[in-house]
Amino acid sequence: MPQDYCYSLVKRFLAESMPAVKVLSKKAQSRKLEKFTQRKITFFRFVDGKKTSVPIAEDHFFVRGSVEYANPQLTVEDVQGIIGVRLLQTCANYFGTIGFHAPNEDDYKQLSEDLKKPPEGYILPFLLNTDDVEADRYSMNPLKQSIVDSGQSAFPAAYIKNSQLKIDPQFVEKYEGKMISKKEVELIAKELQQTDSYLDFVDSFKFKQLEELSSVFGMDLRLNALRMPLSTLQAENKDGLLHYIISQAHKSYESIEQAYSCMGRSLTKRTTLLTVPHSKKGYGSKRAARGKIRFEKSKLEDVTVKYKTTALYPNAIDPKDIALAKADDSFTVIGEKLSDYDFKETPSSPQFFLYALASPEDAALWHGVGAFAAPQLLQSYTSARKACRGGQFISDMSERFGVCLDVPLQFNLVPKAMWRNPVYNNIDASIGTVDDASKLMIHGMMLEYLSEYK
Repeated sequence: MPQDYCYSLVKRFLAESMPAVKVLSKKAQSRKLEKFTQRKITFFRFVDGKKTSVPIAEDHFFVRGSVEYANPQLTVEDVQGIIGVRLLQTCANYFGTIGFHAPNEDDYKQLSEDLKKPPEGYILPFLLNTDDVEADRYSMNPLKQSIVDSGQSAFPAAYIKNSQLKIDPQFVEKYEGKMISKKEVELIAKELQQTDSYLDFVDSFKFKQLEELSSVFGMDLRLNALRMPLSTLQAENKDGLLHYIISQAHKSYESIEQAYSCMGRSLTKRTTLLTVPHSKKGYGSKRAARGKIRFEKSKLEDVTVKYKTTALYPNAIDPKDIALAKADDSFTVIGEKLSDYDFKETPSSPQFFLYALASPEDAALWHGVGAFAAPQLLQSYTSARKACRGGQFISDMSERFGVCLDVPLQFNLVPKAMWRNPVYNNIDASIGTVDDASKLMIHGMMLEYLSEYK
């Protein structure tokens, strides 16, 4: 390697993001003194192409990073977020142990050594992989045309089957070097044949990319992961945590009104569904679904659901190339199916602010809030935690399930320092389009603490 990327990143990170490190370390040390009893969490990772369970039984302070299943390839945004989580966690553990001071050469060297090992310590990172998104949400999936042609464009990623998927040659021709590399296309085509599970295919491919990137950046980036919400609901019994959250959110007019309040909305129109029931045809796209909530006095009577073909989002290269969710169905779900919820009977996709309550995170890293990510999502997420902690909304999760109801610390990749393709300046370019990692690091690694969401 022409230079030690890990050492350079550590040095830049501490120069630009030490305030965030201090906030995380201080909060973690405070929580550790509380001797909070943590529920047992089972993460996963892929090793040599095989999914392996990773149970974590002891108490830890978890920092959440995130990736989606909207495309198989890691983007430069994904990679920066994963590296950012790893740096934040390692540095907070390190300085929390030896004490804060102006970093010196010995600190840089020791942190570089720590980062080469798998994550350890009281503060641990993980990736939350959201499996309810469409498989081509942002018009950047090289399998895009076959996803539409196979009738799966409005399916949640958790329901996608690989048997009818194939590389879209027009996508590759148009976006090679801009959003995807030839090498990645070849590896995706090969990996696609290994399993019929779309989630396993994507995770296996991304873990292989992370293994390669661990060598490039000189730090172990193969973080433990957790799939939510659909994989969690599928694995739970009816008395599980996420089932309980959905049931309690729908138990009355008042509970739904409180949930709406967390989203900053009123119940006047009642068109936002707290969890979006899936069609028997397989549709589950929240964008493609239209809903209406009906009450009988204070009781939830039913919700009507209509799926219709809907535009999703464009990629950053061609604003006119908008992904599509093709769907056509309508049905009604009686209220009891939601207030006494059973995923096996009524599969559905809960809104993020609800299922995030079941995530073990004590802190989270967002990607470019204010430019690339919506502040409203954070607002509903933090409002729900505050309402639960204050007893206004699902107040007994801590007693029943050992959930910590503190509002997680919120950190953010500073938008002006987001990593981009050095030629086309897009954050959604695949990591494979960048031939020299040093070209990414000219932006540094700037993380900020979003105190207004505390």
